[in-house]
Amino acid sequence: MTVAVRSFAKINLGLYIGAVRADGYHDLRTVYQTIALHDVIRVSVGRGSGIDIVCKDPRVPLDSSNTCYRMAERVMDELGAKGRVSVEIEKRLPVQGGLGAASSNAVATMVALERALKKKLSGPARLRIAAEVGSDLPLFLVGGTTLGVGRGEEVYPLPDLPSVAMVVVTPEVGVSTAKAFADWDELVRPGEAAELRSAWTGGGAQPHTSNGAELRSAGTGQSPVTTRTTRATRNHQLTGPGASDRLFEVGCVLSAWLSGLPNTGAPAKGGSRAGNLLLDLVRTGIENDFEKVVFPQYPELRDIKGALERAGSRYASLSGSGSTLYGLFRSRADAARAASRLRKQGLKAVATSTLTRQQYWKRILDC
Repeated sequence: MTVAVRSFAKINLGLYIGAVRADGYHDLRTVYQTIALHDVIRVSVGRGSGIDIVCKDPRVPLDSSNTCYRMAERVMDELGAKGRVSVEIEKRLPVQGGLGAASSNAVATMVALERALKKKLSGPARLRIAAEVGSDLPLFLVGGTTLGVGRGEEVYPLPDLPSVAMVVVTPEVGVSTAKAFADWDELVRPGEAAELRSAWTGGGAQPHTSNGAELRSAGTGQSPVTTRTTRATRNHQLTGPGASDRLFEVGCVLSAWLSGLPNTGAPAKGGSRAGNLLLDLVRTGIENDFEKVVFPQYPELRDIKGALERAGSRYASLSGSGSTLYGLFRSRADAARAASRLRKQGLKAVATSTLTRQQYWKRILDC
């Protein structure tokens, strides 16, 4: 039996880069948001042994360097399963686009392989394996609006932002994340990076960090990996509601940061807090640090951000290290008109929307 799974993309709502850590990674602070654009992953298990990766896109590696390969290898080992695994990747998302495609593909492979084998990994095992394969894989085990810290692998579900219309532009150019980090290191002194981290967390409110990915069920819905654990079981575990007061504090700081409102937890005037967050982004000063080093190297990407703003987006940004850019719009009709206008300018633009956590998990198997 072949199992097909949608592999959804993500964008970054702000991305602040900290200093280089002892392990060589950078400390990051970002808000991940899943969106409706996706690849499709098809997994089957037959007789024999080994792993086959199939993809028509020549830019996608078909060997053990592929995240889907590494994921399949670890899942089979964890479950003690035997067989030859075939993973077909139908590419619709850009390679090196900043949308987390390779990471999402790997998590989709995990989900599809569990269903093909009719066996399930435990929540902690899922998180551990995801964090081992790559830094931003754990976010795709959560979906919706997610706080990412550490090197991006420590993820905390946040109260979901509402689904919002958007336009995604995918330029032909690819941006190397490794080079973007190297350029950032040349630009920013360690002391300045520390100040950025402090400013992002509102002066020191930081979540308790563990040796692996850790979650708190803070949202209005939970992913299928959610379980209750005690504060004593930290490594690759999901912490239950109320297990971390400091984590709750970070959520309050984040809400204030996004909405530009005092850190009181009270709804925004004229509607709910959630209903105002994304539309308020434009006036809060939230930004992606990578723009400071990527735009000088690729001025055409800066021009595309300007084109999104002129097309009517309320907020436009590079996603991750790029090269994909996105703009948020008031309505689906506005986004559709903007995408049409940008395509007439020769840009590869598509109108889509963000996905809440509930939408993400409802649609992931709806192929």
